[in-house]
Amino acid sequence: MRTEALLLAALPLLATSLGCSTKSASTPAAASATDAGTGSTPGTNPGTTPGANDPAATVSFPDPAATCAAGVDTSGFWGLEAKGLGDERSAKLCQYAGKVVLVVNVASSCGYTPQYQGLQAIYGKYAARGLTVLAFPCNQFGSQESGSADTIRDFCTSTYKVTFPLFEKLDVNGANTHPVYQWLKNQPGATGDIAWNFTKFLIGRDGKVVKRWGSQVEPEDARITDEIEAALAK
Repeated sequence: MRTEALLLAALPLLATSLGCSTKSASTPAAASATDAGTGSTPGTNPGTTPGANDPAATVSFPDPAATCAAGVDTSGFWGLEAKGLGDERSAKLCQYAGKVVLVVNVASSCGYTPQYQGLQAIYGKYAARGLTVLAFPCNQFGSQESGSADTIRDFCTSTYKVTFPLFEKLDVNGANTHPVYQWLKNQPGATGDIAWNFTKFLIGRDGKVVKRWGSQVEPEDARITDEIEAALAK
């Protein structure tokens, strides 16, 4: 009995010496009933204020000084305005006129958050041909984008190396719906409230909505890339 007691007492020391832990692993949080699991959690590093002289500012922001080129139809999408992430100045979306635009409402702590990787991939693949991705953080779904502008920016750049334009955090549904989403949700073939994070709208070079996809359709899905290819060819 004494020998058995000595062996039991020695087990924790043996486990430590072998690089093991006798502590139990933490239980992962349960997935939301309406979302496919939880995504990456934003880092606690608040980041830095975006600026022209910031070497870490790999992400793009709309230019508040940009003006609309002559002949651009500003009665629709190109006539809308939105602020860049962490910027108090409004910027005209007509600075993207003539491009193919993928508009996405994003969040940092969502089951779909890894789609940032696919968004960056298609931006890298098609940017030279005229595609841009415009990301709008939104905290309306499960409070999955609760961080500050600096926290969101730091998460996007450090975790997913995002380089496409990031805009202010906004509402996509309800009484305070941002004008960009008021317009998007009222276009033929794209009507209705946003169901969740990472809903996608493709805008053609003419400023009209080509297609809308729900959160579950990955950015690199052929249903999206085929439409991008077709829109870029026009």
